[in-house]
Amino acid sequence: MKIQEFNVGPRFIFGEKAISELAKLSIKRAYLICDPYMVQSGMVHHVLDILDDQLVETKTFSGVVPNPTVESIAKCISEIRTFKPDALIALGGGSAMDSSKAIMLTYTELENIEKPVLIAIPTTSGSGSEITSFAVISDLLKNEKYALVDSSLVPDIAILDATFTMSVPPAVTADSGMDVLTHCFEAYVADGASDFSDACAEKAISLAWENLPLAFKEGSNQRAREKMHNASSLAGIAFNNAGLGICHSLSHAIGAFFHSPHGRINTVLLPYVIAFNSYLSEQTASQATSRYAEIARLLKFEFRDNKEGVEKLIEGIKILSNQFGITAGLESLGIEKEAFISRIPEMAERALADACTPANPRKVSKDDLEMIYHLLANGVRV
Repeated sequence: MKIQEFNVGPRFIFGEKAISELAKLSIKRAYLICDPYMVQSGMVHHVLDILDDQLVETKTFSGVVPNPTVESIAKCISEIRTFKPDALIALGGGSAMDSSKAIMLTYTELENIEKPVLIAIPTTSGSGSEITSFAVISDLLKNEKYALVDSSLVPDIAILDATFTMSVPPAVTADSGMDVLTHCFEAYVADGASDFSDACAEKAISLAWENLPLAFKEGSNQRAREKMHNASSLAGIAFNNAGLGICHSLSHAIGAFFHSPHGRINTVLLPYVIAFNSYLSEQTASQATSRYAEIARLLKFEFRDNKEGVEKLIEGIKILSNQFGITAGLESLGIEKEAFISRIPEMAERALADACTPANPRKVSKDDLEMIYHLLANGVRV
């Protein structure tokens, strides 16, 4: 057995009214990073009011954009260098988390200082970015996405308060929730998987499979929202240690060109990736085949052999995603077939170079990735 490490990441604060614990942290100058909606909805005041009561000096940057860009991050660097905070607070979904990480990394490198305390308060249950060492940043001029990977990007504290997720729209709930499951499935079969990451992935799968439909149908379901929040972080712990795979690599490339929701792209790609990794259409099998079958067993699907287990898992994923209105093919992504096909060679090249690709359980070539893109474009059923 090879030598491995396992890191949990930040200090977790979770449960009902977990945000109130913010008052107990030793903060003097806090720089809060969020998107415009957090300000417009007043949600930002759940954080600022607590800080104001503790006489913490604050500044708010509300310029976070979906799929954060180099340009959006550059906008606040001058302000943060002048303000010199001892804490950065990321409030929002994956875009706010990734923006905050990139801002912190840029700020500390420019100033050549130790990083401020990074506090993550997720308002969606999906990215797992509140506990990971990853961030993804887009360059709109080059149509590229960059994966930042650095241990300093792991937040110091993650506050999981489901109150912030209660108003998340059903479509976003579904997209982000399916991202949780994709994180789990990829981490479970990744080259870096271990007993420790498996435990997190398995629990997250169980929680998400049961509670995502409930959170989608009834957004005010406090228990379902809490369980999805926990599942998201557990999935983040799993993939932060085990790695991801080509579902995310292929998804990043699509997102860079067509800007569809990341979780939804993962959802339509996942059946193709599972079929590819498990050699489903071939006579042979792999360790990944048995690993996917273990997930099917965890979800209580009945099957006679591992390949049938993989088939049942794929079918289960399709049935689940159909509940959310996410169907197979490009239509769910709002992408025209001709435009997609024209980009396949370039997308495959980028996916091959993506930071997520090396952990995939089946080694891939550019031709393999192009094949998967063509299967998706042509709506081939797996």
